[in-house]
Amino acid sequence: MIVVYHTNNQISKVVSDGENFLSFDGKGMISEELYKLAVRFPESKIVWCEETCRQYLNLKDIDFIFHHNKMMLSYSPEEKFFLGGTIGYVDQSPFINTNKKVSYPTWQMSSLVGVMHASLLIELKDKIKWDTNFAYYLNSVAKVCMPLGLLCYSEPKLVQGFNSIDIVTAARINVVFKFVKQHYKTRWLFLLLLNLVVYEKKFPLGAFLVAFFFKNRNKNTINLDTIVVHSSLKVVDKATIDVIIPTIGRKKYLYAVLCDLRSQTHLPKNVIIVEQNPALDSFSELDYITNEIWPFTIKHTFTHRSGVCNARNIALSKVESEWVFLNDDDNRFKIDLIEKVLLNISTYGSSVLTTSYLQLNEKQEYKQISQSGIFGSGNSFLRADLLRKVSFNESFEFGYGEDTDFGLQLRNCGADVIYFPEIHILHLKAPMGGFRIKPVLKWQNDIIQPRPSPTIMLYKKIYETKEQILGYKVVLFIKLFKSKGWKNPMQFVSLFQKQWEVSLYWANKLVKND
Repeated sequence: MIVVYHTNNQISKVVSDGENFLSFDGKGMISEELYKLAVRFPESKIVWCEETCRQYLNLKDIDFIFHHNKMMLSYSPEEKFFLGGTIGYVDQSPFINTNKKVSYPTWQMSSLVGVMHASLLIELKDKIKWDTNFAYYLNSVAKVCMPLGLLCYSEPKLVQGFNSIDIVTAARINVVFKFVKQHYKTRWLFLLLLNLVVYEKKFPLGAFLVAFFFKNRNKNTINLDTIVVHSSLKVVDKATIDVIIPTIGRKKYLYAVLCDLRSQTHLPKNVIIVEQNPALDSFSELDYITNEIWPFTIKHTFTHRSGVCNARNIALSKVESEWVFLNDDDNRFKIDLIEKVLLNISTYGSSVLTTSYLQLNEKQEYKQISQSGIFGSGNSFLRADLLRKVSFNESFEFGYGEDTDFGLQLRNCGADVIYFPEIHILHLKAPMGGFRIKPVLKWQNDIIQPRPSPTIMLYKKIYETKEQILGYKVVLFIKLFKSKGWKNPMQFVSLFQKQWEVSLYWANKLVKND
């Protein structure tokens, strides 16, 4: 392990194994010096630490929290990161509004304290420019490499014994524009400028124009596959797994799912089915549950109450095993699905895994194991002990966003969602059961209909920053204006604002569960 101490964007000391001082050229950029150290010690972890944080650096736990080489960790106790809240106007991902109390996935890195492996720095030579500003370089590396398979986290265990410390002031607005140009599509420069004009009454034209002189860094050919992943964490012990399946009116499709499960090379212990039928005189149609012999226990619940959030919560309350598979009643998968999942979970030390989830004839776009910004409630696996902390929020019932909300709950209790594209579940998107009753939404009879959906607004109010919500509002406005607003611009602006306010009203009602 190599520890690099720095101050004012200059290295002050380099220590090996906690006691041996290494010679170095203190005149170079920190990012360049880190590369030189990586070449000299290609099998080492490279730790950086601001001098003001030296006494709080938690070196003894780094081998535990940095449990494989394809990771990048950093931490700052301050609420805002280097790029400040402004980046929220551009980035709508769950990696912006981080929870500083837990290990949380984010590309927003801090120069205060952090760690990466030498092999990453060696791969990045000549592909990501060494920046004079060390914090900018760290954020750039994480932003470019996170979609390529680098797992990046804000990790509070890197330090101990303090809650706040004076750190470098957040980046100026010209640096934010530069970062947007180098890491996002060009249109986001215009949207950033528009948001600043509308919401902050600022017009940084100079910063906007200068940003066009910088090249986008996402076009670099970076291959992180040479960095072998073998986690030192033991996340699989008993290797038992329960499967939950909410179902409504899909008898034939559910039977096929059960047949796929009984063909597994690694069998589940329990299959928990929650069958819904809102017709009060109805009864279960799943006769094959008792008419056939299954190599696992089937726990079957029949309810007249419809709603997938309620059904999943009922099923989750009956889980007994070490792991749980959130399945759906119209999925198909190969015989080695569970076996592959447990193998990959062990390799990455992951507590949550989500698979490829394509429909028939749908082309797969994302082919890299990476931190996912989404969560699939029909194609994910998680450690069952997490169920003590999370559940499906029934405020989202019959709306949109319950699975995304569940994923954010997991991240906010320190469990990252890792996407494995080579593990496939086919989603048939079967027709709805004939007895399904369309729910009556509380706002569907309002004269002015909410926009966006109140459940989408609810999700944003719970998990996103002020800037992210306002940035989303601008993008939504532009999309709707392009389709119909140009016919009567003044009337459209007025109606859009009223629809937004109605959506906020109902989102607040959903929060209070009114």
